[in-house]
Amino acid sequence: MFKYIKKAFLNHWNLLVFGGGMAFAALSGFPEIGIPLVLAAETAYLGLLGTHPKFQAYVNAQEHKETVMQASAQNRQIMDRILRSLPETSLHRYERLRYRCQELKQIAADLKTPNEVNTNLDFESSQIQNLDRLLWVFLRLLFTQHSLDRFLEMVSVDSLNQERQRLSGQLTDLNEQANTAHGAKLQRTLEDSLKTIDERIANIERAQENSRYVALELDRLENKIISLAEMAVNRQDPNYISGQVDAVVRSVRETEKTMSDLQFITGLGPVDEVAPELMQQPIYIRE
Repeated sequence: MFKYIKKAFLNHWNLLVFGGGMAFAALSGFPEIGIPLVLAAETAYLGLLGTHPKFQAYVNAQEHKETVMQASAQNRQIMDRILRSLPETSLHRYERLRYRCQELKQIAADLKTPNEVNTNLDFESSQIQNLDRLLWVFLRLLFTQHSLDRFLEMVSVDSLNQERQRLSGQLTDLNEQANTAHGAKLQRTLEDSLKTIDERIANIERAQENSRYVALELDRLENKIISLAEMAVNRQDPNYISGQVDAVVRSVRETEKTMSDLQFITGLGPVDEVAPELMQQPIYIRE
């Protein structure tokens, strides 16, 4: 409640009227009467406005708008970083998909009769926002794939297995000396080295599994986005299409969780769900 009352008090019109009222009361010659009256009126005004559901809804909407703007600005910075880092093949794939979405959206708009009244503006706006979000997930998946590929290029499971065999052989040869203090010390060192190599191999295998998952998810999401864009050509049932878009958006939540778990590889850090306006950006690559 304090949030709404504070917002009502800090409204510039209220400050102007309140300040003017207090000044007039102070100069009226009867400040002991005027000032309490102004304060009472201000208290009644704040209590009435601060508890009004419409005003509270307005304050909440403004706060949400500010949060969205901040998140969107942060995500635009992340988007610029991704676009600068992606290899040319990944950029072409992303731009071709975005071009397809925009092209089909334009076809759908051209199919409308000139005199048709557009009664589905809210739906279309929601559809574009959802496509923005799906494209945003797709772009981050491309960057995740690129990061995983770079990581896997730097490591070799075969080399680690060879090193593991070498250390295992040394550990076997050491068993005869394990009863001595020096032998026990060498054994602990070798066992720790073997444990580290096992952890590295397991980490690489997880990265390989994640890489396969990301590749499959990129194909799935690409097909889904193209399918949703093609639905826009025949928008005879907006509710059905909207439901399909929502279903696809829900289906990428697990993908977003996976990307969040892989932040240590991508280095992107936390990413807000508010997507940049990717559908509105100019297209640089054509099919």
